[in-house]
Amino acid sequence: MNSLSPLFRRLAFGLCATLCVSAVHAESASSYKVGATASGSPFTFLDIKSNSIQGVMVDVAEAVGKAGGFTSQIEQTNFAALIPSLTSGKLDFIAAAMLKTAERTKVVDFSAPVYAYGEGLIISADDNTAYPDLTPLKDQVVGVQAGTVFYDQLNKLGIFKEIRTYDSIGEMVRDLSLGRIKAAVGDQPVVAYQIRQKLFKGVKLAPDYTPTNVGEVCLVVRKGDAETLNRLNTAIASIKADGTLDAILKKWGLDTQVRP
Repeated sequence: MNSLSPLFRRLAFGLCATLCVSAVHAESASSYKVGATASGSPFTFLDIKSNSIQGVMVDVAEAVGKAGGFTSQIEQTNFAALIPSLTSGKLDFIAAAMLKTAERTKVVDFSAPVYAYGEGLIISADDNTAYPDLTPLKDQVVGVQAGTVFYDQLNKLGIFKEIRTYDSIGEMVRDLSLGRIKAAVGDQPVVAYQIRQKLFKGVKLAPDYTPTNVGEVCLVVRKGDAETLNRLNTAIASIKADGTLDAILKKWGLDTQVRP
């Protein structure tokens, strides 16, 4: 009996370890840490009244959680820190206004799209020039948010006198309203929402401008995390089929998608 005790103890320990790992896995599978930013309304933003992150992508994360049988714990994260936090394991997936790009797909995986949008051309409220594209702005000073795909777009055109970069759309719009730049390029639905909320004054979106840099907004998971990706994609298909996604987009004024 004594000779079997060490073996018994090893088997018991191994069984306990297996059960513990299984329990942890089960817990992680029923609750996910989701990265979202405090700016970028209507996709994600900090609601002052509730002191919580709200917006389209928060609603999407909660809806896919309900459809997929898990809960979403929203973690406020700066936009630049979203992917590093995901790849380091601090987050399980990202729900933000993060467009799918070739560069990003090298380090993370994207779910099926939940929305698509492109750039909007922001001009002064009293500017009645026709802007079907950006060529009427040749030799002008224009603005764009730093680090966005739209900066690369403007830079490649090579027709502007100067491209000024800004940390936020709000700062960019302020310079436009003060006449420091002729026009600006930014996320069309974000700007449209801010204008509807009367947060951006003295400016408007060029009504005849057609975006050329349209991208997909998706949920984002760690590279190679097929289990989470498949679970999210199944849930996204479900909320598309039953009308939940359409209702979320309509709630936030995004039910009309931009032209591709």
